[in-house]
Amino acid sequence: METNVVADSLTTALEESFSAADEELYLINPTYETIEELVDVLDADSPTVRLLASEETLKAVTDDFLVASAAADHVEAGTLEFRAAETDANTLVVTDSTVVALVDGGDSAAGLTATDEAFVDSAYGRVDATWDDAEAFDLRTPALSRVRGSLEDELGEATVDDFDSVLDSLETARGDGDGLDEVTISILVAAKNEDLLYDISKWGEDIGIASKATFSRTKSRLEETGLIDTEKVPIDVGRPRLRLKLGDERLEGTDNGQLASVAQSMLAA
Repeated sequence: METNVVADSLTTALEESFSAADEELYLINPTYETIEELVDVLDADSPTVRLLASEETLKAVTDDFLVASAAADHVEAGTLEFRAAETDANTLVVTDSTVVALVDGGDSAAGLTATDEAFVDSAYGRVDATWDDAEAFDLRTPALSRVRGSLEDELGEATVDDFDSVLDSLETARGDGDGLDEVTISILVAAKNEDLLYDISKWGEDIGIASKATFSRTKSRLEETGLIDTEKVPIDVGRPRLRLKLGDERLEGTDNGQLASVAQSMLAA
């Protein structure tokens, strides 16, 4: 690619900008929105992207389960690496043959390309050195493919189908009022399928979503708002376990998009 790119979306601009790289490239100082588009663009045939951003931006990625879990899939596949460093650069895609400045214009996006050999060599060397000095950043979020696979193994196909459906209905999964977080989603779909609290919380702790204590606190909050209810299930030895159930009649028979919408409105009230 040796010319500027003007595209109808940031996704297309990213794809065109990546076309100059064979094996790896640097993505410098991307916005959160650029990272969100990146995880949709990457696939098994993509070059490895070394993403260098501020710790604040990377923490914003971690806070949204939808983006972080998809990014973790790419990390496990070896097509994405994260490091944290403060830079004063624009959002850049740097390969060994081009430097592309990404500009998001809202209704369109552009990749402004430089191919001068001396300039590209200088920029690549500087970025490479910055990468070497930067701190590795651990997403801490499990890969979505592993989350789905383990949830199906532990609680069955119906629960994982509902989990996927709720995620698909959300634009963000932060739990900050704009979306439900991953623990709340897990408990809601477990309640819809009348799974045991013990099973969903053990699964969540084992896969690395949250501790059993966090699941228990979230269960109590959802119970207090009337979103879920519980019933005791006796076992042969030890204390009875709790079966989760939907607690509000508005949730009975709803599809998963409505389940998420009603849950968000009740939690915000």
